[in-house]
Amino acid sequence: MKNNTKNLYKTLGMIIISTSLISCGSGSDASKETQFYKKKEVNPEKLEVNIEASGVIEAISSVEIKSKASGEVLFLGAEVGDYVKKGSMLGQIDQRTPKNILDQAKSDLEASKVRLKNSESQSSRGKQLHAKGSISDKDFEDIQENFAQAKSSLVRTDVTYENAKIALDDTIVRSPIDGTVISRPVEVGQVISSPTSAVGGGTILMTMADLSKVRVRALVDEIDVGKVEIGQSVSIKVSAYRNKEFFGTVSKIEPKAKVEQNVTTFPVLIDIDNGDNLLLLGMNTDVVIEIMNKDVSLSAPSMSLRTRKDIYSAAALLDMNKADIDTFLVDRVKGEGFNKFIVIKDSKNGPTPTWVQIGLSDLANVEIIDGLSSGDVLYILPSMSLVNYQKRFKERVNASFSFGA
Repeated sequence: MKNNTKNLYKTLGMIIISTSLISCGSGSDASKETQFYKKKEVNPEKLEVNIEASGVIEAISSVEIKSKASGEVLFLGAEVGDYVKKGSMLGQIDQRTPKNILDQAKSDLEASKVRLKNSESQSSRGKQLHAKGSISDKDFEDIQENFAQAKSSLVRTDVTYENAKIALDDTIVRSPIDGTVISRPVEVGQVISSPTSAVGGGTILMTMADLSKVRVRALVDEIDVGKVEIGQSVSIKVSAYRNKEFFGTVSKIEPKAKVEQNVTTFPVLIDIDNGDNLLLLGMNTDVVIEIMNKDVSLSAPSMSLRTRKDIYSAAALLDMNKADIDTFLVDRVKGEGFNKFIVIKDSKNGPTPTWVQIGLSDLANVEIIDGLSSGDVLYILPSMSLVNYQKRFKERVNASFSFGA
């Protein structure tokens, strides 16, 4: 307890000494009023605006590989991560049943050809006999009907044979694209179903994607999404390559919002060239979307802009005549509060209010389209509420160190 008391007295003594030194050293500066403004010359500026968001790497398009044939998987020619050329063999299904069906169809086709040949011969003889009157009209019509049915049977058996060959070919699964295998949910020995016969759409053998070009699905806040446009440049960084910057282009803005914990965002799709295959699916990314990057001939600080409502408080800080402000504000200006604002310009006659038309803005600075010339000097002033707060704070500080003086 004694030690605590000693430390307290020691601390108070140091504060008193420090306060005395400050008071002695302040001199006439203590009586000077704080200057609440600064001046800045209107000059050219580069205006830049970026939006930051996060997202995940995903494939632009993926293909589900299925077999049109049902049966046991005898062979799989690729594993997850393998790059496969278009037309390469990915798998083989048991061929016994399709091969048996093909042999039967081939036999039926040969029989149909023989029947057609016999019917054709009978038709020729029937024509001759009918011409001589050796057979009745009814017998001749029966011969013609048998000949037509033989031709029809040949067509049917030929189609069946072709379909059997296709079914046998379908037991060999080939890659439809150049791409990388990103999943393989089946193994050799598993019995699969065909999408043409199964209600559920058949069994997926593999999923492939072309990873030479990927995309980021970035979630952009609803406040900023209105500034995003298709074709804008995007900078992408991933944790795996901290010193490498990737670049992409906005390709799509999805119309449906995503709400999580009362935060509304919109998915923005960004296409990226991935020729080196460095970006992998599922990587988390930080993206910076370049909204604006433009050199303007004249710019002014955003804090120099005033509206009709707050020009009086700004003028008071510069001891400007209220009557002059009243005269300046007599006429309404089209567009004021939108693209027309008031600035206080330094002139030979002192601070002078002037209407200006603004263009682009990066929040810190705005483009001046009309109303000012290069070399003009503007007053940059805080709001009156901030000034009053600073004054009250200064008074409390002075009162705290008065010590009954």
